[in-house]
Amino acid sequence: MPLAPEENTPAQPTIPEWMNPRTLLRASVGVAVLTIVLKTLAWWLTGSVGMLSDALESFVNLAGAVFALSMVTIAQRPADEDHPYGHHKAEFFSSGFEGILIIGASIAILWAAVNRLLNPQPLEQISWGVVLLVLSSACNGGLAWLMLRAARVHHSKALEGDARHLFTDVWTSAGVLVGMVGAALTGWHWLDPVVAMLVALNILREGSSMLWESSQGLMDEALPPEQLQRVQQLLERYSTEYDGKVRFDSLISRRAGSRNYVDLHMHMPAAWTLGRAAKLRSDVEAALMQIVPNLRAGIEVLPLGQDTVFEAAQAEQERKEKEH
Repeated sequence: MPLAPEENTPAQPTIPEWMNPRTLLRASVGVAVLTIVLKTLAWWLTGSVGMLSDALESFVNLAGAVFALSMVTIAQRPADEDHPYGHHKAEFFSSGFEGILIIGASIAILWAAVNRLLNPQPLEQISWGVVLLVLSSACNGGLAWLMLRAARVHHSKALEGDARHLFTDVWTSAGVLVGMVGAALTGWHWLDPVVAMLVALNILREGSSMLWESSQGLMDEALPPEQLQRVQQLLERYSTEYDGKVRFDSLISRRAGSRNYVDLHMHMPAAWTLGRAAKLRSDVEAALMQIVPNLRAGIEVLPLGQDTVFEAAQAEQERKEKEH
């Protein structure tokens, strides 16, 4: 029987079936269109360059949501002859694309803010601008919270990237609101473009972070340290249960979108029957799948004291390098 997972293994949150990535990304497209209308109207009424920067970021939200929806659709395709490991990595393209869009938007916002700083103008109809900005932020914030919660369950990089972008948009709107109200109350017209510049630098940082994380995923980044630690602990428990007659080594891992992979060697006594070895291998695989979500495990069974040809060649190469 497979060993039970440790008691401190975190439980996965549950969400309704309708909160799947594709449904939420469709909602994100709709909310992006709504916020574009609200923020563009607010910019037209107030003349705030900070409001213009916020409206520009909403166009990025729309493009990012549409691209994320297409990538999630591709990622959910089953494996085929040309892609035997599936299409899960498509989600990393979504996160990277959205990061590039955010960086582009931040540059456009900086350009507009510098121009307004050099040519300051008074703001108009502040009250309507505040109402429209708060309404759009409420829509973005509520949807982002739902998307981030669902992303943790589905392990969707595209959904997480879009949620983080929406949260960035909320903070952007908050900064714009402070700058716009501050400029109106103090008469310091330069305050509006300065806040817009600070907002642009903040979303530039967020976009750079998303771009870096997506690049790491495309380069087969290992599982998070906490998950690898749980895997090591489980393997040690199996080895202890069999008094060291079963040993595990050559553990490697990688992530591809929502799918996780581990490969390892399981050494056992050569006298064991094939049936007994296969049963233990199945038990270990089942136990690993309980502690790592969406896992595909590759376990190679070897007799104790025997290495693979690759390991033997690698050991020989290391020995020669030490001699020289």
